[in-house]
Amino acid sequence: MVLKIRALSKTYPNGVKALDDLNLEINQGMFGLLGPNGAGKSSLMRTIATLQKPDEGSILFEDIDILKNPMDVRKVLGYLPQEFGVYPKMSAVELLDYLAMLKGIASGKARSELIKQVLEITNLYEVRNKNVDGYSGGMKQRFGIAQLLLNNPKLIIVDEPTAGLDPSERNRFLNVLREIASSNIIIFSTHIVDDIKDLCNDMAIMNGGKIVKKIKPTEATKEIEDKIWTCNVDRVNLEEMEQRFLVLSSKYNQDNSVNIRVYATEQPTSNFISASGSLEDVYFIALKDSNRN
Repeated sequence: MVLKIRALSKTYPNGVKALDDLNLEINQGMFGLLGPNGAGKSSLMRTIATLQKPDEGSILFEDIDILKNPMDVRKVLGYLPQEFGVYPKMSAVELLDYLAMLKGIASGKARSELIKQVLEITNLYEVRNKNVDGYSGGMKQRFGIAQLLLNNPKLIIVDEPTAGLDPSERNRFLNVLREIASSNIIIFSTHIVDDIKDLCNDMAIMNGGKIVKKIKPTEATKEIEDKIWTCNVDRVNLEEMEQRFLVLSSKYNQDNSVNIRVYATEQPTSNFISASGSLEDVYFIALKDSNRN
């Protein structure tokens, strides 16, 4: 199972180039698409989901040409957008039954069995008779997964699904994705590094409408081993440090100093100590490199 994206470009009428000759190959499992707001992630997700057409390029899922045959891919596609919409005053069971009928599942018994299954997968079975519009943010996101599972999709897209969720709801939602990832391609778009770190078996970093790095999270920090340094500096010296070194991140301390993380092949000065590299470091290095080019 593979999704192949080739030379994809999209410029909106206002002149914004959202996708810039983008190339990407995604295999079965959980794939993380990491990038800042405005990187083009949602534009890519909407294009794969057949909600908009690119100016150029191709997208193939198995033997389906997505751009030429959008109806074919919609039969095996599940899409959870960043904003899922307004819910009617219906219970989860009633709304899922209605959506299942729209998806062509005619048998009442088949719908009932399927609805029970997807509610159990998403840990919503105990609140199945509660109106969906009264669900918490995390419960609504899990209901979004439940509804997209009704057609047994092979390609699942979730766009910034954990934004605004509290830590416990976020963990519940991510656990649901883990459970369904083994037999599907799931594209998980986010700007939150921690969402990717423990969840995805493969990932790409996107910026400026391009894929600037593709790597497995488990291998990401190997290439920056012994190249991350940290030091506390006075706030007044922060700007000077940013000019002298490749500062990846800075964190203010209670004593008014700033802890900075720097990428360098050798110890920048004697004040710096070596630090273990993180996926967040890899992310910031990729973004800074792409912004310089």
